[in-house]
Amino acid sequence: MTSYTRPLPDLTKRDWSSLRDDFPILNQQVKGHPLVYLDSGASSQRPVQVIEAITRYYERDHANVHRGIHELSHRSTTAYEAARDRAAEFFNATRREEIVFTRGATEGFNLLARAWGDANVREGDTILLTEMEHHSNLVPWQMLAERKKAKLAFVPVIGLEGKLDADALDRLLTPDVKLFSFTHVSNVFGCVNPVTDLCRRARAKGITTIIDAAQSAGHLPVDVQAIGCDFLVCSGHKMLGPTGSGVLYGRYDLLAAMPPFHGGGEMIEIVRWDRSTYKAPPMRFEAGTPSIAEAIGLHTAMDYLCAVGRERIHQHDAELVALARRGLGALPGVRLLGPAEGGTGLVTFVIDGVHAHDLSTFLDERGIAIRGGHHCTMPLHKKLGLSSSARASFHLYNTHAEVECLVDAVEAAIKFFAG
Repeated sequence: MTSYTRPLPDLTKRDWSSLRDDFPILNQQVKGHPLVYLDSGASSQRPVQVIEAITRYYERDHANVHRGIHELSHRSTTAYEAARDRAAEFFNATRREEIVFTRGATEGFNLLARAWGDANVREGDTILLTEMEHHSNLVPWQMLAERKKAKLAFVPVIGLEGKLDADALDRLLTPDVKLFSFTHVSNVFGCVNPVTDLCRRARAKGITTIIDAAQSAGHLPVDVQAIGCDFLVCSGHKMLGPTGSGVLYGRYDLLAAMPPFHGGGEMIEIVRWDRSTYKAPPMRFEAGTPSIAEAIGLHTAMDYLCAVGRERIHQHDAELVALARRGLGALPGVRLLGPAEGGTGLVTFVIDGVHAHDLSTFLDERGIAIRGGHHCTMPLHKKLGLSSSARASFHLYNTHAEVECLVDAVEAAIKFFAG
């Protein structure tokens, strides 16, 4: 059980804006203006409870985990493994051994491409993705396909709303598909994909499924048993946790059949001069000294998210997205990406005649942080005929007033660049 110098939030006694008191970084000015941080889709901020948990670990408990006999190693090991228990509960894994700690979603995908992909994908097999995938859920599979002489196929995206072509999926789920990997929430469209149905359809064909939960794990409930996925990856730094932290969930039978990803200390059972045997999952996939402080910080971040309530966070995000879409959509020359309703966490848009980088620079002069570019989805932007787009992304600490500030600033930018 984790203890906190500052208590976790209780929204029965506090309103949404009061949560900002837990995020010290937000209490500052940027270029003479109060900071309006609207870039949580790239990386969220951390509450003071997470910062304190990491500081307390380094001040009192730091030692290497698992192999030490002394008191500090015992404390460190207990805290590290408690984080695994928390993650298993957070994602509703069947057992704690289904949770592997990683440095983020990118490492999770690379681990799966090497440990599962190299062992299971053969020449002529197909790896199925969607056209909206982040590069972290594309490049590792391109590399696997090149190694194995496999093929890549993509479920098309229809229009600017980001809807997947369900009819095309039926045609694409062919007998040669070994893997279907797809995002839960798009980091461009903000759409919530029907992951339970996608997994059900793939499972009926004997196809292994992987879910990218980088944009969903910190914003809405994620239940791997209810979804029915084989694997799921997420990044801790997008769910109020530290950088260099992440979770890979995998069905235990699949993890147990996979070879290691990295070799070295901790993941071994018996080492001889000529060969070694390996521990059972998850230790098999956590070679060397792990990111102990990061796992402890992620534990606290998951506690924080659950204290607020992930369903409530989802509703709060949806309100901010709806407000932003109404305001931005009313401005001249603005085109919105993503669904008109049902999106969460972010709003992405383009302004005719204004590059997203120029808009981001203009807003930064007013203390407003957004993201401009291709958002690690270059092929998707090319398909949409866009060189770049602007993205404002939200989390539980953002307010209606900040969204209104965004809309006013974008309106000013449109007038400025119009000359």
